[in-house]
Amino acid sequence: MIFELLYPLSKQFGWASALNVLRYVPFRVIMATITAMLMSFVLAPWFIRQLQKKQIGQVVRREGPESHFKKAGTPTMGGALILLSVLLPTMLWADVTNVFVLGTAVVTAGYGAIGYIDDRRKIVAKNTKGLPGKYKLLFQTLIAAAVLGYVFLDHPHWLDPSPQPADWLEIRYRLGFPFLAFSKFSLALPAWLYVAFGVFVVVATSNAVNLTDGLDGLAIGPVMINAGTYLIWAYVAGAVLFGQHLASYLDIPGIAEMSELSIFAAAVVGAGIGFLWYNTYPAQVFMGDVGSLSLGGALGMLAVLTKNEFLSVLIGGVFFVETVSVITQVAWYKTFGRRIFLMAPIHHHFEKKGWPEPKIIVRFWIISILLALVGLSSIKLR
Repeated sequence: MIFELLYPLSKQFGWASALNVLRYVPFRVIMATITAMLMSFVLAPWFIRQLQKKQIGQVVRREGPESHFKKAGTPTMGGALILLSVLLPTMLWADVTNVFVLGTAVVTAGYGAIGYIDDRRKIVAKNTKGLPGKYKLLFQTLIAAAVLGYVFLDHPHWLDPSPQPADWLEIRYRLGFPFLAFSKFSLALPAWLYVAFGVFVVVATSNAVNLTDGLDGLAIGPVMINAGTYLIWAYVAGAVLFGQHLASYLDIPGIAEMSELSIFAAAVVGAGIGFLWYNTYPAQVFMGDVGSLSLGGALGMLAVLTKNEFLSVLIGGVFFVETVSVITQVAWYKTFGRRIFLMAPIHHHFEKKGWPEPKIIVRFWIISILLALVGLSSIKLR
């Protein structure tokens, strides 16, 4: 909104020449981060008080670790504040006409709505069942399919009067592979298959983050690290240096429009930092499904729109391992009647082994940072 309203003034009036700084993505990335962080940090105390007044507290499953019983009643649904602190700065500082930014924002908001319904059902019913899984997956799939279909598929002129860039038409259905040159080793898919795969990535990432959100600050740390990684990647993929697209020089998939996604990613980082102040151990507020599902959906969209579908498994390795631990535990138990882990997801396994909660959290953060750095190294190592 600020970009859309004020940047044109820099070209029309001499006195507004200072507004020319808005054309630079790094400046808007910094401003989006600061805006999101301040919103989340400043509004959180009031938001927590409102949750307490309305008795919106965490419901703890009885079969979980005993150390979690004392967390019952802690204000939850703090993800609603994260959502506001992500979307509003994005609207202020990003180009809201950019289809990548718009699509990512719609999925984030839509998944937040699903999470809100899920959280509300848990609180009203005073149990951990919430929205049935099949309905949750259905709504997640429909939202992702609608948005990715609009972004990737050809559609009538009246639906999108602006023509899609030629370089986007070249790469949109091609899958790249980590550490391999995109121009030589990418895989072209039929349009419908690529969109279906993209929907799977978004839905899977959303639920993976949801599974990880089981300890104080455990999920928000890797979410910020992942968002920061996509921030750098989106900027590099869309940057032009000395008249040459960096994406072409580095042989990674990218077009100029991708750089606006770095502003959205910056808002996620800023909102996460502000929220972590209150979510760190011992947490004063939990994000709830309204936060974990929406942030996971946002990361999934960033992965698909920056063409890092496979690399997202490495960058989001913590989320991947958490999900695999649950799938493996269930499959092994149904097949052999025994459990592999003391409890799944895997962070509960370490709790059962006697690890203090802060130790698990920080070690998972460290692993996430390491995986993010390895993922970023693939920009050059090809």
